[in-house]
Amino acid sequence: MRKAVVDIGSNSTRLLIADLDDGRVTDELVRRTAVTRLGTGVDSSGQLSDEAMKRVYATLDEYRAEIDKHSVDRALAVLTSAVRDASNGEPFADTVRTRYGLSPHILTGDEEAELTFLGATSERSAEDRTPTVVIDIGGGSTELVIGAGHEPSFHVSNQAGVVRQTERHIHHDPPQREELDALAADVRAIFERAVPSDQRQAVRHAIAVAGTATSLAAIAQELEPYDPQKVHGYVIDVAECEQMLDRLASIPLDQRRQVPGLNPDRAPTIVAGAVILLEVLRFFGLDKVEISEHDILRGAALGLTD
Repeated sequence: MRKAVVDIGSNSTRLLIADLDDGRVTDELVRRTAVTRLGTGVDSSGQLSDEAMKRVYATLDEYRAEIDKHSVDRALAVLTSAVRDASNGEPFADTVRTRYGLSPHILTGDEEAELTFLGATSERSAEDRTPTVVIDIGGGSTELVIGAGHEPSFHVSNQAGVVRQTERHIHHDPPQREELDALAADVRAIFERAVPSDQRQAVRHAIAVAGTATSLAAIAQELEPYDPQKVHGYVIDVAECEQMLDRLASIPLDQRRQVPGLNPDRAPTIVAGAVILLEVLRFFGLDKVEISEHDILRGAALGLTD
């Protein structure tokens, strides 16, 4: 079976076209990403803005043409934090269905976390029982999923997303130390409220997926152009993450856009993303994180049937 999955997130809109057989992804034919910032302003206004929706629609025009080239059996879309939090999220999802022929799934936070874990662990041995946290830092939320093998045992979605936290805390360019400290304190408090101590203490390994994590892996390796094979499986330790944060936070946005390995469209939110990733690792007492290209797109391809 050939599936097309579009992930319409708070910061980016992504496409995966993949062949599946017997519960496995056998080939990834297309993977594309566009930074569309759908979640801009949702935290303060409670609505998706017309400008943000237009950016997504322009990207979906391109993706629909790509989907039509590949004779897919099923085409679906997953819509996450920005859409489920917005008062006009349902009409937006209806447009995704009627204009683009994508079956829309407005995921709950729990569903988003489960599909993320499925994607991140899909190629790992089911017999590996190392307690693992999968970290998905998005635009509006961060999903933390704890489990072993392919089975999640705890998951939570919270409002520690890069767009949301940037809007809340970063008001200078480059950001001031007080702003970074406030951002870190905010997300740390969010994690402490969301994750019970027994779950926190059990974790021994971390996998990070999605744009913040893959961007940091690309920055660390100065990848020009981006190379998913070099990103997938790359390990970032706390010291390296701290060094990248210090560097990214010390330069203004126009210089940040020039950093090798960083998509210029991610420059406005990468500082918040690095803070969030560091706070997750510190929260779980971990000294490193494995970066994975396998995320909610792959999980949706495997786990959603319509």
